[in-house]
Formats: sequence, structure tokens, C-alpha cells
Amino acid sequence: MTKGITGNASSLEISKQEELIRQLWLNTDCVCFDVDSTVCVEEAIDELAKFQQVGPLVEAITRNAMGGNMSFRKALQTRLNLIQPTQQRLEEFLINHPSQLTDGIIELINLLHERHIPVYLITGGFHSIVDPVAKCLNIPLTNVFANRLLFNNDGSYAGFDENEMTSDSGGKGLVIEYLKKKNNYKRLIMIGDGATDMETDADGFIGFGGNIIREKVRDNAPWFINSFDQLIDEFQNNTTINSISQTNSHHQHIPTRRFSTEIEAN
Repeated sequence: MTKGITGNASSLEISKQEELIRQLWLNTDCVCFDVDSTVCVEEAIDELAKFQQVGPLVEAITRNAMGGNMSFRKALQTRLNLIQPTQQRLEEFLINHPSQLTDGIIELINLLHERHIPVYLITGGFHSIVDPVAKCLNIPLTNVFANRLLFNNDGSYAGFDENEMTSDSGGKGLVIEYLKKKNNYKRLIMIGDGATDMETDADGFIGFGGNIIREKVRDNAPWFINSFDQLIDEFQNNTTINSISQTNSHHQHIPTRRFSTEIEAN
């Protein structure tokens, strides 16, 4: 787990934490992005619910689950049972409501690719919605970790694949752990808008508030940005890689405070 900036941290301590994550960013060997409200402007499940004319009901379930009395999997199941996304309606949704990319994300990911830094998308959303985004960004589909909707032979909704790591609470952390173990990443950075992104076992976390600002993330992320241009500028203003030892960047996790977030921004 990325550790926490405490509430009584001095401005000097906070400044040091931000400087450390900036240095880690310049030396990262892997970058993972949340999708909804980060790579993309909107929350896909909310938009799908509106398309199915059950938006207020789905939003109410999300609000009721925020107290931590319902796991992400249970909340996902309940919301999808209301949405009932048949194969045909899902295809219509994708045609009529393509995902809107956040300003600067194309340029940022192109820059990461130019530097041969692997990029992953990790989300509680669905492959059917996220995979087209990955293709647009030239991210291999093998680098997408998301949930998979299941359909019956007649195209009716049948559920979702519960074997996907992102289908339950803590799923993003499991993906990060898997990637670090499989590929031996030492300086993995997670970027996202939600507390579930902040609490993964990444070597560093960058909070993103370009589409929605979540107070817990804004107040506790070691580096909080409102535009991807800030990350692009950080690279472009440092034409040579700053000297941060790989050993230190591996073992120095960037603190963030832990919260109970069974549902929020998964």
C-alpha cells in the first residue's frame, strides 16, 4: 500500500513528498492509469445506466454503498442487475456514446511509449468499453485489466466474470501486486482520481483531479495534479533523467493515508 501523508504533516514534509514523487515520475519503469474520470472524462457505468434509463437508481445504490456495508462486487452485481445491459443495447451504447478521452492523455501516453515505458489500464469498468479506449491509445489489450460482461446465447445479460481481479474490493491492488511480481517493476506509478487508486501497492501515486476532485485524494496524494500537461511538462523540462537511485526509488514508497473505500472510484 502506498503510505499516507499524515494530517499534521508540515508544509516542508509535504513539499519533500511531492519532490520525491516527481523524481520517481522521471525514473518510472511502469505507469498504471485508472480509466473512469482519469483517462476518460466520465464514469462509464453511470453513463450506461443513464442510457438504460435507470441512472438515478444506480446512483442511489452507489451512494448507499459508500458507507462500506457493501463490497464492490456486490454493488457491481446490484447495479448491473438494474442496468441489464444486453449485448444489443451495449453495442448501441458504444456507437451512440463513445468514451471521451481526457485532454492531454493521448500526448502523455505517446510520450511514455516513446520512452519505452509500459502503460497499463486498471479499472472496475468493462472490457467492452475500455478496450476501444486502449486501442485508440495504442495500449496492448494484454495491458488492460477490467471486468468482463457475460451474455446468454440470445444476447441477454448473464452476469460478469468473477475471476477478474478487478471484480471485487481491493482488485486494483491485486493487479499492481501481480504486475510487480511478474515483470519485476521497481518504480511503478499509479495515476487515478479515487482512493482505491491511492491505496494500491504502487511505488508511487499521483492523484488526478482534471475531471472530478475527490477531497480524500486531493488532501492525501503526495502529488496532486489537475492536468496531464503537468506530467508532460515534467518530462520535457527535464531532458536528462534526474539522479535518483533505483534502490531508493524501489524501497521508498510515497505515503498516502488509508481510507475505507469499498465502492469509491474503483
